[in-house]
Amino acid sequence: MRNFLKDAYLKYSWIRSLINPMLKFRNLILPEKFRLKKRFKRRLGYSLNLKNPTTFNEKIQWLKINNRTTLHPICADKYTVRNYIKEVIGEEYLIPLVFSSENLNDVQPEVLPNFPFILKTNHDSSGGEFVWDKSKVDWDKLRNSLSNRLNLNYSIFGKGEWQYASIKPMILGERLLITEEGDIPADFKMHCFNGKLKFTQVDSDRQTNHTRNLYDKDWNLMPVRWLYKNGGLTEKPIVYEKMISIAETIAQKFVYIRVDLYVVRSKIYFGELTFHSDSGNGKFIPKEWDAKFGQMLELTELGLN
Repeated sequence: MRNFLKDAYLKYSWIRSLINPMLKFRNLILPEKFRLKKRFKRRLGYSLNLKNPTTFNEKIQWLKINNRTTLHPICADKYTVRNYIKEVIGEEYLIPLVFSSENLNDVQPEVLPNFPFILKTNHDSSGGEFVWDKSKVDWDKLRNSLSNRLNLNYSIFGKGEWQYASIKPMILGERLLITEEGDIPADFKMHCFNGKLKFTQVDSDRQTNHTRNLYDKDWNLMPVRWLYKNGGLTEKPIVYEKMISIAETIAQKFVYIRVDLYVVRSKIYFGELTFHSDSGNGKFIPKEWDAKFGQMLELTELGLN
């Protein structure tokens, strides 16, 4: 029932118009820590300890409350983060931008390229609308989907992801990255703790049979499941060492950050930055890995003993 309501909320504006006032009211009357603890216990099955966090998921929740900088909303915004990345590692790693507008009516075929591209919003945490051939697109349907994305406000869901609250929603268009085989490239999600890469997450078949593998820094498959079952092995990228260098360079100003990168024909592209992976509610199997990853993430520089 919960998943049905979630899907309906994302799809229908009239449902959001009914639910959003209730979410805002709930957030006003229920303290943030109470909401985080309730959701945490429901999702992970154990109580959230914010005074002495030890597991990875507990520390992500602690960071939501105690690690708030001006860089967080800038880097959570898929548009403004481009300037940040340009300054830190260089413009050559950015996926070419082919469209940007705050106005849904600007999404017209004549202003968009003739090659494949993706349309998405700058403030959400999901994918986007893939356009392989704009002559075959139902533009009213596409604009309706983008409208639904524009009207989402992730900061009111009670997950504590405050960084989305100040982002002004807009639509972005990027050139679609395509491998030599004509596929969408793998998404390498590189998790950096205290400025150093600890593991890389590779998700496959997200639209059909979602699988997820975790690899350590030496590209050994880690014996753990994180929300999804394991899939087939992914070959270590030829430019893997360069990817590590890029991820760790970006990570220097953050206690924890997930740096998403793509590789196409040995060229590295930046995807996005994430501060609270799976919102700190991702279940590990075996559960000991929650504690193992927690031990790797040091919070002492933020004042936690």
